[in-house]
Amino acid sequence: MIKIPGLHEVVNQIQAERGISKEDVLQAIKDALVMAAKRYHGTEENLKAVLDEKEGEGQIFVTKTVVKVVEDPMFEISLKEAKEYDPKVKNGQDIEIQFNPPEFGRIAAQKAKQVIMQRIIESEKNSIFEEYKDRIGNLIIGVVQRKEGKNYLINLGRTEAILDLRNQIPGEEYRVKDRIKLFFVEIIKTNRGPEVIVSRSHEGFVKKMFELEVPEIQQGVIEIKSIARKAGYRTKIAVKSNDEQVGAVGTCVGRMGARIQTILKEINGEKVDIVEWSEDPEVFIANSLKPATVVKVEIVDEENRKARALVDDEQLSLAIGKGGLNVRLASKLVGWSIDVTKKGDLESNLLEKLMAEKNNAKELTAGVKEAKPEVEKEEAEESKKIKVNEAALSLGMDVNDFLVKLEELGHKVKSSTSNIDEEIFDKVKESL
Repeated sequence: MIKIPGLHEVVNQIQAERGISKEDVLQAIKDALVMAAKRYHGTEENLKAVLDEKEGEGQIFVTKTVVKVVEDPMFEISLKEAKEYDPKVKNGQDIEIQFNPPEFGRIAAQKAKQVIMQRIIESEKNSIFEEYKDRIGNLIIGVVQRKEGKNYLINLGRTEAILDLRNQIPGEEYRVKDRIKLFFVEIIKTNRGPEVIVSRSHEGFVKKMFELEVPEIQQGVIEIKSIARKAGYRTKIAVKSNDEQVGAVGTCVGRMGARIQTILKEINGEKVDIVEWSEDPEVFIANSLKPATVVKVEIVDEENRKARALVDDEQLSLAIGKGGLNVRLASKLVGWSIDVTKKGDLESNLLEKLMAEKNNAKELTAGVKEAKPEVEKEEAEESKKIKVNEAALSLGMDVNDFLVKLEELGHKVKSSTSNIDEEIFDKVKESL
């Protein structure tokens, strides 16, 4: 019998201070007793410890196999000797015999203490990992402990985390004891213990802030479909309403902008574009380039997800953004490669191409010496005309809208493939 004074109190204290389960603490003590017994008595026998927490006592048992002829006394016992402990035991069975070591020596006691502390630390690490792993992908509150260079040491309760420069919002400064919101990115097991990675620059930080401030998102009425962010500069977030009576963008902004203002304050005034999500890629791309106004979106290569957005000349710089940031975030938001083009450039290039084709046709006609005068006249007149659908495309207009505009100017045509004079085309262009 091994006396362990105050065992119950020690177990409860460790459990309270370290947050480790009682079972883990008791198992650590058992393992320590077995290891100390083996070290002190120089044995490799199969030992196990049993604790009586209330009485503060421990017992060690050795397991041996019952055999007729003992070849290895450390692991085997004769049937005759085994029957002294259990009269019903048979050959081939295992029997547990109480191992009564004398008082442990100083070295054995120190070893037991080291093992207990080591196991407690390991259990504490596992306990922290199990507690925090469920917080991945959520917001967590941390307290700034100190600044180390450009990094901050954050107290999360039972553990700490480093908020490094790349995970900070540019321009933010924190003071010691500041309570700050953080996005829990990941927790990794290392030899030194769990390593927690937190961030304020992560896209998930803004997403969770919207979920926190907009109850309709938590309820599933509004859905966040995608998000793109350049921390400290701009975030684009695409939202969809699952209720026709609820406007996705307006709900996220809140009455008098109350909801969005709370989020902007938390992210240090970073610009946020809330856009309506759409299944139609042309509509979604146009929305994604806000605050710029897009005239038209053309799908260039659907398979490789490439598109072209036409904007008015004065909207070009706004659509592209400083350093191309707006169009880059828009591309990331919709998952398409977007090429922003001025409508004027496209009109000019298309008209030049069309006129060049007409002039080529005219030169070809003039080169045919045997052509009849009536045919030559017809072709010459034809060279001064342009098809309705080509004219509409050059102006970035829908064909039907172009036909309506023609009627307003007093010109009716049969179909979109009909020809109109260049003079009429110029009048339509001037009226826009």
